[in-house]
Amino acid sequence: MCHHPAARLRLCESHVRSSDHHCHCFYSMGNLIKVLTRDIDNNGGNFFLDFENAQPSQSETDVWEKVNQVLTEAQVILEDLQSYRGAGEEIRQAIQNPSVEGVQEKAWSAVVPLVIKLKTFYEFSQKLETSLQCLLDVLTSSSSTPTQHLEQKQALARQFAHILHFTLRFDELKMTNPAIQNDFSYYRRTISRMRINNLSSEAGSEVNNELANRMSLFYASATPMLKTLSDATSKFVSDHPEVPIENTTDCLSTMASVCKVMLDTPEYRSRFASEETVLFCLRVMVGVIILYDHVHPAGAFVKTSNIDMKGCIRVLKEQPPSSVEGLLNALRYTTKHLNDETTSKQIKNMLQQN
Repeated sequence: MCHHPAARLRLCESHVRSSDHHCHCFYSMGNLIKVLTRDIDNNGGNFFLDFENAQPSQSETDVWEKVNQVLTEAQVILEDLQSYRGAGEEIRQAIQNPSVEGVQEKAWSAVVPLVIKLKTFYEFSQKLETSLQCLLDVLTSSSSTPTQHLEQKQALARQFAHILHFTLRFDELKMTNPAIQNDFSYYRRTISRMRINNLSSEAGSEVNNELANRMSLFYASATPMLKTLSDATSKFVSDHPEVPIENTTDCLSTMASVCKVMLDTPEYRSRFASEETVLFCLRVMVGVIILYDHVHPAGAFVKTSNIDMKGCIRVLKEQPPSSVEGLLNALRYTTKHLNDETTSKQIKNMLQQN
């Protein structure tokens, strides 16, 4: 675990402007708050948190600007996904009236623009992967401890939190929208039929076959963006054998601790300007736990883990069920080690569906 008190808690001022635009300034005066860190370090020391206004220093600017472009697009992606209605009715009609040409055409013209949207979402996941790897590159380099990185590069740590927040939000929306997979399956079935019947040489020009296969795999996952990030983090670790794995896992576990303490301590939590801030912290906490579980050889659930899993799950279960069910499902179905024998019965029971 990282023992430098000065950065442990900088992190979860993470509300910043949440993806759903509901947040206002954390503190009306915009002042930094002092936080007692006895919860983490038992040293009773004070230090500052500023996750709200962290601006990039000169050395961070290049990476920050690249990632910022991706985060700006992330807002648009979430809005598009939120308003994604699907072509369920047109598809139903087309299946019921297979020989009525007009009905078939109507379904096809409803589905094609939706598939183009799904293609944009998929391509965005690859941009997100690149951004995550850029940030990990900086936040895990051996020039400082992971905690010092988080403290000294708060603007990049804040972007990392935003990537996780976007990821969990995207997956929550995708999980509750069955139209996405139905639309894409219908598109693929119709393309095969057109090709078999030689109806159109243009069939499938929106998405070629190789891309369609990759998109199918992506959308088949319950949490596609989280899977992308988990795979990217694991790949980052295996591609950089010169970087000790602890650099990455300590960075992730510190972020998880910070979020948990922010959520768990009434005196901090009462300062949140908006309920959306609480959700932001919850999503970031779950995101880093899942990445940690994929990257750490023993995972997040063993007794020796640097993450207080019981505490994190308890914090989740204290929230209104409707706002955390998607996050609990992400822990149940997207982690790697939950069902290992080394995971205590107590943790498994806490995550059982009621």
